[in-house]
Amino acid sequence: MKIFILIMILIVCVGIFSAKIFAQTPANTSESQNVHSFTMKNIDGEDVHLADYKGKALLIVNTASKCGFTPQYAGLETLYEKYKGRGFEILAFPANNFMRQEPGTDQEIKEFCMLKYKITFPVFAKTSVKGAGINPLYEYLTTQSGFNGPIKWNFNKFLVSPDGNVTSRFDSKVDPLALELVSKLEEVLPQK
Repeated sequence: MKIFILIMILIVCVGIFSAKIFAQTPANTSESQNVHSFTMKNIDGEDVHLADYKGKALLIVNTASKCGFTPQYAGLETLYEKYKGRGFEILAFPANNFMRQEPGTDQEIKEFCMLKYKITFPVFAKTSVKGAGINPLYEYLTTQSGFNGPIKWNFNKFLVSPDGNVTSRFDSKVDPLALELVSKLEEVLPQK
């Protein structure tokens, strides 16, 4: 009888202990992870905590300087100028993943963006948006954001709500000033 009671106590204890373990969700799992969970290097090599953008709508774009879509930089700047005062930021991530269309150094990319397109929105350090060396932010965006699928070319765009969750994804062919993008942006802009 004593053995039976000890076995029952042991079963109950194991059950309680297991329930506590499985009920906990570590802070770094995809369930609690969002865009604000990442720290990235900007074009000058400084750490930028994307949590600093809490409360703002974001458009995350992988860019390239020698692509047929490179003129979208102008549309991105126009979009930024129009909405930055309403809690909007564009985060550009230069990447050399597609036919080596971003061959320059970070300094060369910065000069190109500033001189040719007069970019005023944040540009980050050159990174990888696909493959074995994929940047952790892009790993999240393409596998856990709810808009999964690999980046297929330069100038893919992810729209992020002020709480850090991805709300829309746009293909490279979607111009930054296209109605489908602008209307989605206006839906997620912070309320005044």
